[in-house]
Amino acid sequence: MTVSRIDRRFAALKAEGRAGFVAYVMAGDPDKATALKILQGLPAAGADIIELGFPFSDPMAEGPPIQRAAQRALAKGMTLKATLETVAAFRKGDADTPLILMGYLNPLVTWGFEAFAQDAAAAGVDGLIIVDCPPEEADPLADALDAAGIALIRLATPTTDDKRLPVVVRRTSGFVYYVSVAGVTGVKEADAAAVAPNVERVRKASGLPVAVGFGIKTPERAAAVAEVADAVVVGSALVDEVAAAGELNEDVTARVLSKAESLAKAVRLARRVAV
Repeated sequence: MTVSRIDRRFAALKAEGRAGFVAYVMAGDPDKATALKILQGLPAAGADIIELGFPFSDPMAEGPPIQRAAQRALAKGMTLKATLETVAAFRKGDADTPLILMGYLNPLVTWGFEAFAQDAAAAGVDGLIIVDCPPEEADPLADALDAAGIALIRLATPTTDDKRLPVVVRRTSGFVYYVSVAGVTGVKEADAAAVAPNVERVRKASGLPVAVGFGIKTPERAAAVAEVADAVVVGSALVDEVAAAGELNEDVTARVLSKAESLAKAVRLARRVAV
């Protein structure tokens, strides 16, 4: 019940005629217990799909906000094993929301692809985004994930040309993650007009829904991208709320979920307003 959970969610979104809201948070940030509370609250706040980052010491695709989130989590002792424990705890109360792990290859190599895929499926993981795994080297990981029923979700970018795109989307399932800007997360802003033709190009090449992320921080920007994409991914804006709450001694969970709710509402209403 892994890839099918993603497929069912996108089918439901299509039937509703709207884009999905994908919320990214970091496992263990600011600590394991609070991160679980945030995770548990995201569906009610409007998250259609959740991306859960697992902390890594060299997150090369991430800008400062998510780098800091990873550092906070690692400082509190968060591990990949503890991330799967968090997923399993989340699944005890939510059997429907697709949950995607996002991170880097080295911890999976250490774990072993087959063992990790089995353990991740048992915990309730639906998909996996591994930022630094080139498609030419992804077959062993893809084989392990296929056997466990977990989607391998790949990234396409503004520099992925028509020759490269079929290589990128090969063995991709669930959806394709389109990176809207060149560079790292949380720095530049996405331009919906520039994104639209690339979303259509990726959708045609893959036959899959396309979720757009990187460079989306505000409800207004999320709404604009929701008009052209199948889903909108927001990460840095949410992990920034973790940091802000800590600095202001506010309730972290409430602050993050409030931000998620405002973004989810903008995504949910975008096409209705556009019409």
